[in-house]
Amino acid sequence: MEAILVVNAGSSSVKFQVFAVEGTASLKLLVKGEFDGIGSRPRLRARRADSSPLIDQTYTPEAVPDVGIALRTAGAWLRETQNFELIAVGHRVVHGGPQYDRPIQVDQKVVENLARYIPLAPLHQPNNLAPIRTLLERFPTMPQIACFDTAFHRGHSPVADHFGIPQSLYAEGVRRYGFHGLSYEYVAGRLPEIAPEIAKGRVIIAHLGSGASMCAVSNGQSVESTMGFTALDGLPMGTRPGQLDPGIVLYLLTEKAMSPQEAQDFLYQKCGLRGLSGVSNDVRELLESSDPGASLALNYFTYRVGLHAGMLAAALGGLDAFIFTAGIGERSAEMRARIVEKLVWFGAELDPAANAAGKSKISSEASRIALYVVPTDEELMIARHTLAVLRNSSARNFAGARTA
Repeated sequence: MEAILVVNAGSSSVKFQVFAVEGTASLKLLVKGEFDGIGSRPRLRARRADSSPLIDQTYTPEAVPDVGIALRTAGAWLRETQNFELIAVGHRVVHGGPQYDRPIQVDQKVVENLARYIPLAPLHQPNNLAPIRTLLERFPTMPQIACFDTAFHRGHSPVADHFGIPQSLYAEGVRRYGFHGLSYEYVAGRLPEIAPEIAKGRVIIAHLGSGASMCAVSNGQSVESTMGFTALDGLPMGTRPGQLDPGIVLYLLTEKAMSPQEAQDFLYQKCGLRGLSGVSNDVRELLESSDPGASLALNYFTYRVGLHAGMLAAALGGLDAFIFTAGIGERSAEMRARIVEKLVWFGAELDPAANAAGKSKISSEASRIALYVVPTDEELMIARHTLAVLRNSSARNFAGARTA
């Protein structure tokens, strides 16, 4: 059975899924797993598509100290216990820079190019590239496909794409990229099936998790995003501040005497909900806390979602629907209700019973804009792109052989 492995690597975890390839374009989930606690409390868990367990095993920190070793360990378990023929590996890569606007098969030169964007995504890019390097070393003939979170936004207009800086910097790649594109692409692709009446309309998709952003989508295409040059911009996140006056960065460097590295660590690790609350970066813990800081952090989060919704609606020239996705958006009825309160001026009206029950459509019949919850599936999107690149490559090779 031919199969595709999808790898989504973070700083201390590796999520993976295995999809069987059926026919020319059909994919079927076989295995879904995660290796978390890498370097501290490593734990490998996996289950079948029907959620029945396959493995739940812990390791010592010394046995699995980094993402590369975790991938090797998970890969060895897959080879020893699962009966499939791996034909390719698809990877989530957060930043494609100005060079990569679509999925691409990876070689050493591509990895070197992508490493240039590590300063623009220091929490993600190094860990996205680590398993690619490991597999290139161990299985150099295995096709690996990089799928970029920035690619979905690359159709933005020049006005949306620029900062108010000299064109020479834009030419170097200093521009607004937008992120979470694999999630937005998946959700936008689901709308014709779930809600055909809005699929071609003016839609805001809110990817709300530890990392959070929002995207303005018109006729299934991204036209604007809350994130820009890096994944620091836009909404406040678990540990990142979101939209920030650049003068604050200058203040950190000059008045607080931070080094560039210290400022980077501060902005990526100590701000956002964690910094505001002084309690936690986890929305679940903040909702349960009676600490005034927790209340401030949650109020700030919902306030900024409301503000950015207005900005994105302006980019769209109106609004037909607002879609919740990702961890907070999919699982927290309370946060959805709080956010909808900030959308009342659009004519949004929540159906409390549908929201509490976790229904797909959560707007009332009287609501002037549709409200939906659409679970995202970045891994399936990566698998689809990986299969498409493989098929296109095979078609080109076949055509070349015929004309040779």
